[in-house]
Amino acid sequence: MTTVAGDNCTMSGLLDQQGMDSQTENTVSVAALICESDGEARIRQQHLIRERPVTIFVNDQELVTLLCTGHHLDELAAGFLRAEGFIESREDVRQLETDAEAGIVRITICQDTSFLEKLWNKRTITSGCGKGTLFYHAVDALLAEPVNSMVRIDPLQIWERMQDLSRLSQTYRHTHGVHNTALADPDNILLFRDDIGRHNAVDMIIGYSLLHGLSLADKILITTGRLTSEILIKAAKVGLPVLASRNTATSLAVELATALNITLIGYVRNGKSTVYSGHHRVACGLPAPGK
Repeated sequence: MTTVAGDNCTMSGLLDQQGMDSQTENTVSVAALICESDGEARIRQQHLIRERPVTIFVNDQELVTLLCTGHHLDELAAGFLRAEGFIESREDVRQLETDAEAGIVRITICQDTSFLEKLWNKRTITSGCGKGTLFYHAVDALLAEPVNSMVRIDPLQIWERMQDLSRLSQTYRHTHGVHNTALADPDNILLFRDDIGRHNAVDMIIGYSLLHGLSLADKILITTGRLTSEILIKAAKVGLPVLASRNTATSLAVELATALNITLIGYVRNGKSTVYSGHHRVACGLPAPGK
């Protein structure tokens, strides 16, 4: 069991070695029958990604069970609560205990949570891999503030950071079963996380940033998953100005990104990218609205 108390969390370094080492613990090997179209068959060891249920308790009340790879549980829980609006800062967390073997996270926060039972009734199962649960409704978008960041990035940097992301994931190369997510600035990958669910990987990034006091105002979130409205709302709530993916964006994500002044970049591959919103932050893009 791992315990994080209110004053005991210190910065362990960006792109921490623990984050990279955990990748080797997230796979299992099974004997599988490989069948070829020509009738040939053989037994071969196949690497599979681990899938584990993890239940988060908040102030001794069961909140949600997430299906995930089961690593970085402190970040996952803290990021989930931050992205869902339960907490705003590290100071809101009084105690955080994780039990990876049992698949349980217990977190004590300053806020009143007597409303949790009613809130549970409006949960939505998202479109994300890993059956992520999100307390999502239209008010989430309305309550989010526009992101006013001056960070700028050029298309070459976007492509280079996506290349960096691809090189970092050993788990994906072995299993093809995870989504990769990274926090970056224009010049470097700062933090890497992967999980079976793209929402989980994003929550880990948010959780790490919250637990270590890392500002996201000038950072870029890079992912391999679809850019959906759920991911966009998470980013808006923590002030992330730029989201980039090798995949596509949904129409609602683009609408929300435009309204919330977030730069949304999709199809980052083969030296190209598609900027759906926030063109003024891209070096070859259009000027900011009103300028």
